[in-house]
Amino acid sequence: MAKNWPLARRKKALQQRARILQGIRQFFIEKGYLEVETPHRIPTPAPESHIDAIPSDTWFLHTSPELCMKRMMAAGYEKIFQICQCWRERERGSLHLPEFTLLEWYRAGGDYHSLMEECGGLIRFVGRTIGLGQKLIFRGHEIDLSEPWERISVKEAFRCYSKISVAKALEQNLFDEIMVQDVEPKLGVAKPTFIYDYPAMRGALARLKQEDQTVAERFELYIGGLELANGFSELVDSEEQRRRFQLENRNRQSIGKCTYSMPDKFLDELDSMPPSAGIALGVDRLVMVFLNAEAIDEVVAFTPEEL
Repeated sequence: MAKNWPLARRKKALQQRARILQGIRQFFIEKGYLEVETPHRIPTPAPESHIDAIPSDTWFLHTSPELCMKRMMAAGYEKIFQICQCWRERERGSLHLPEFTLLEWYRAGGDYHSLMEECGGLIRFVGRTIGLGQKLIFRGHEIDLSEPWERISVKEAFRCYSKISVAKALEQNLFDEIMVQDVEPKLGVAKPTFIYDYPAMRGALARLKQEDQTVAERFELYIGGLELANGFSELVDSEEQRRRFQLENRNRQSIGKCTYSMPDKFLDELDSMPPSAGIALGVDRLVMVFLNAEAIDEVVAFTPEEL
């Protein structure tokens, strides 16, 4: 009998996880993407209010491969993807690990609408790869993967599921709380749902919508109330990006967190990046959805507590 029973009982899940990873790679290779590898240890992360990097000597373990991958796009790589380990401090729960697996991909000439289509195509392709039909069961919901998937704007989602508008939620600093408590549980319960057009101040590294500068061309994907992916039409204006990073640092300082230095090499090259779309998708969470797992612990070989 195996001495490490928790690891032994995950064998079937880890076999399925391997098939999912193989399906992801096959999807992108067939679409002409180049698989890339970038350093896991970097001088400074992108400053974001609610994401904390783990120090590694005087550098940091990356929270995402985004900065390096965008530098590759600026250097002329047009379609790239990467599956890698990422690290974020103080993230542990049934849906979070401090070390996790992220899929990130970028394509020149795309925008957030075309990226939604590609994201849906990827998940349907992987579902077929592991022998699922058009439906899956997750969190007690039967979820139909067939096209079309639901799309709802943030403004419309607040109108449907919140007692106050987006504007009032932002004004009262309740946006994140309402998203988590009232909006997210309603997303993706019958069909996968893309929620899009986030308020400009929640735009992160996304460009603003040309016809409505109050919103950013950003979306998130939800299945069964679980956030799986975060995608953008990419901001390729270095001055605007620097301004946003500085604002994020001020936000960090105001809540007692350390600030990060500016990623100057990234900013120096950003203006050379073509109009592009990019997305990060949580691989561990995708495996959870496909396997109808209750906790992220069920779909990884080792949790931090087992090391």
